[in-house]
Amino acid sequence: MRIIENKLLPTKGFAAINLFGLIFVRYGTQLSDRTKRHEAIHTQQMKYMLYVFFYLWYGVEWLIRLIQYGNAKEAYYNISFEREAYANDRQSDYLNTRNPYAWTKYIKINKPQ
Repeated sequence: MRIIENKLLPTKGFAAINLFGLIFVRYGTQLSDRTKRHEAIHTQQMKYMLYVFFYLWYGVEWLIRLIQYGNAKEAYYNISFEREAYANDRQSDYLNTRNPYAWTKYIKINKPQ
């Protein structure tokens, strides 16, 4: 996993952004092992969905979640890809045991609180 330091990405409030398997961080940012695992989970998701379909699904699901929750941050945290990554980024061996389409079990829509 390649980490690229830069001035622009990610936007404020986020530690990193994964674009096509490359991790972008702001200059001087040190990523925790947990964040690296989180991004590695996304890289696996992208590979199995041939990258383009990952981004299409991600965008469509974010729009659906935005309508559902009415809040961009809540929409982000409830995307199935993010839910899988956040639920498993503390497990150091997760990628060794992960099923290729494990994110699909996180699609179920939760009712807003």
